[in-house]
Amino acid sequence: MKRTVEKRATLLGEYIVENKTTVRKAAKLFGISKSTVHKDISERLRYVNPRLHKKVKVILGINKAQRHIRGGLATKRKYLNIHNI
Repeated sequence: MKRTVEKRATLLGEYIVENKTTVRKAAKLFGISKSTVHKDISERLRYVNPRLHKKVKVILGINKAQRHIRGGLATKRKYLNIHNI
């Protein structure tokens, strides 16, 4: 079982780096919770593949810096859809 968790953490890390995606999108694609994705890439990946962990950390930092923008855009779309109906 431990080998599976390590492999999943590596696959998640590679996917996030290659696609520059968010934790939520990765969780949806892999069919696991975002909490599990976050634990895999922030804690487990550090010991399995430190070099990949550093790359993932950069992507997560970018996502964190942009989340308020994405949230604002989502709210804007929501209210535009309400008024266009």
